[in-house]
Amino acid sequence: MSTQHAPQSAIRPSTVPATVRTASALWFTAVGAGAFEAALAVTGVLADGSASFTDLAPGLGFRLAVFAAAIFMAVRLRQGRPWSRIALALTLGVFGTVSLVIEPVRWLLEGHSIGQAVADADTMAFVFAGSRIVHLVAVLSAMAMMFSPEANAYFRGASRSPRG
Repeated sequence: MSTQHAPQSAIRPSTVPATVRTASALWFTAVGAGAFEAALAVTGVLADGSASFTDLAPGLGFRLAVFAAAIFMAVRLRQGRPWSRIALALTLGVFGTVSLVIEPVRWLLEGHSIGQAVADADTMAFVFAGSRIVHLVAVLSAMAMMFSPEANAYFRGASRSPRG
């Protein structure tokens, strides 16, 4: 007698907790903000002539790979893959957050002030800062939602199912 395995069924959206759906959407928001920030930075550097596109290509390639991995993991998060939650938390939640805040913190530690930054800022600086704030809030909110009690219960169940 042969045993046939039923194909893995898709997870119905109604079975995915709101916190996990929201966390996934917030990761997409963070990726969008990161892509927007990269576009602003590249546009600025190319406009002032301080680098060529060839000079920027390796950094852009790295960012593209990070964005693609983040999207992949956010989709898997919503699908209940427990590994994706840990991977997102360690890579983007920890290292990504550090990369978002290290330069502003370093700048403040050098003796500059937020008031000085606001007084010296042009429109592009305000747009970039606004995007960076959205980016950081999305990451921190996604982290909180991924580890909420509702999400924890969902991922505990997912780790026991064949889809984990």
